[in-house]
Amino acid sequence: MKKPGKTTIDVKGSAVSIISVREADYISLTDIARHRNPDATDDLIRNWLRNRNTVEFLGIWEQLHNPGFNPVEFDGIRMQAGLNSFALTPKQWNERTGAIGILSKAGRYGGTFAHPDIAFEFAAWVSVEFKLYLIKEFQRLKEDEGRRLSLAWNLNRTLSKLNYRIHTDAIKTHLIPPEVTPAQAAITYASEADLLNVALFGLTARQWREGNPGLDGNMRDHAGIEQLLVLANLESLNAELIHMQLTQAERLTKLNAIAIRQMRTLTANAAQLLSREEEEG
Repeated sequence: MKKPGKTTIDVKGSAVSIISVREADYISLTDIARHRNPDATDDLIRNWLRNRNTVEFLGIWEQLHNPGFNPVEFDGIRMQAGLNSFALTPKQWNERTGAIGILSKAGRYGGTFAHPDIAFEFAAWVSVEFKLYLIKEFQRLKEDEGRRLSLAWNLNRTLSKLNYRIHTDAIKTHLIPPEVTPAQAAITYASEADLLNVALFGLTARQWREGNPGLDGNMRDHAGIEQLLVLANLESLNAELIHMQLTQAERLTKLNAIAIRQMRTLTANAAQLLSREEEEG
């Protein structure tokens, strides 16, 4: 499920924005600072960045999460941190070190944003009480997102299972002669299920299990929402192709082309939405 470009939570009567950048959450430091002093948000953030403990914390965070972080520039900044003459803005921090934990954005979602780890640290500097309420509301938001994601995934999984009934009925009617045993029929059902697996995932069920021995369930249990949606479409389409008496090889070629086209469309739409949100931000 695609994350929204911007979400707002209420923390002790203050609106705090959260944006999604490359599927990661960033919390507005500007909004947190506004709770303390609405007329000097940038000054508060810069004062926090001047603190030696803050610089060391940010440096350690970047070293843990950012392989592109510049440790040489960081050492130079750390040596100056805490001096009366020392000054540092989020933009300077990013440009000099290649940091990714703090973002300065203009436009529609403008302001200074930070990864939750960093935002909580800043919130504690502003107000320990505000930090605790921020964590509580942020956790509530993530739980709500998790429930919505689970609902969407389960809906697509259920749709896939319902369409699979249409699929198996077509197999029973057109591909399985009445005299075969249940065990022989099961082989045909499994073969057609793998037809869909190969068309969409490029693997049979056995190949997936052999390549993922540590995972429970099957490849469909670990599929993304877009994949489950395409799978549901393929099950209906394969049922129609079976009714049209196309061979399995012919159906595989057609279904694979359809799967590729539909996945490209779904992923392209998601990429366009993300690009548009980043441009607006």
